Amino acid sequence: MRVTITGASGLIGSKLVAALEQRGDEVTKVSLRNGPPDPAQLAGRDAIVHLAGENVAQRWTDESRAAIRKSREQGTRQLVEAIALSDPKPRALISSSAVGYYGPHGDERLDEDTPPGHDFLAEVCVVWEREADKAAELGLRVVKVRTGVVLDKSGGALSKMLLPFKLGGGGPVAGGRQYMPWIHVDDVVGIYVRAIDDPAWRGAVNATAPEPVTNKAFSKALGHALHRPAVAPIPGAAIRLLYGDMAEIVTKGQRVVPKRTLELGYTYQHPALDEALNAAVGQG
Repeated sequence: MRVTITGASGLIGSKLVAALEQRGDEVTKVSLRNGPPDPAQLAGRDAIVHLAGENVAQRWTDESRAAIRKSREQGTRQLVEAIALSDPKPRALISSSAVGYYGPHGDERLDEDTPPGHDFLAEVCVVWEREADKAAELGLRVVKVRTGVVLDKSGGALSKMLLPFKLGGGGPVAGGRQYMPWIHVDDVVGIYVRAIDDPAWRGAVNATAPEPVTNKAFSKALGHALHRPAVAPIPGAAIRLLYGDMAEIVTKGQRVVPKRTLELGYTYQHPALDEALNAAVGQG
């Protein structure tokens, strides 16, 4: 396979590059920081994997909100415009997205058929996916990977949780009743690889584990994996003080399930939370 990847230096991108190169694929890494990619870097590829985007896990100011949206909307648009200029066209565009697409729904189970929400993250995901879908008009197979909370100790949400839990200060956030759509990083990579390889994969797929858990259950499982108590409750107000509106990602949560991902035949490497956390915190 010949694959071009944007955002290849990120948490998911770096591990995907390693997995593809290990099996002998030819991987081209492209940065979008300085504008549109060279169409020659896209021409004739079996797949383009689009992972680039401004970090969402920061305090949401007017400036950062604009950067988050622009990086996804304009960045994806410029990528598709470059694809339009490539010859021959690549076969597929595998574009990252997020479970933020659905917005908060309390305890309701959400799958790929659930309509989009109306909050900031949902609106960003809608325009992000809309730009990616334009590649289908060029004849490409388009897959949109809506990713949840990725478990990997080297980055993402889990890396930020480890220190307070190791110090015995971890526990459920904002009451702990909200759901966490978690997934081990190995399965995120596995889903991207299947999306690259399998022509049956089209449209939206959720990159989340088969069974989401409440924040309280997640905190208990993480404490167990680290052999630490997880009983120190963290008020939602404290999270909002630290992160502003971005805190809603943690305090509201979503009960997202990977209905279509399972229907397409993906077999999870880490389907159970306890084992997934043990694997994640034990990574070298």
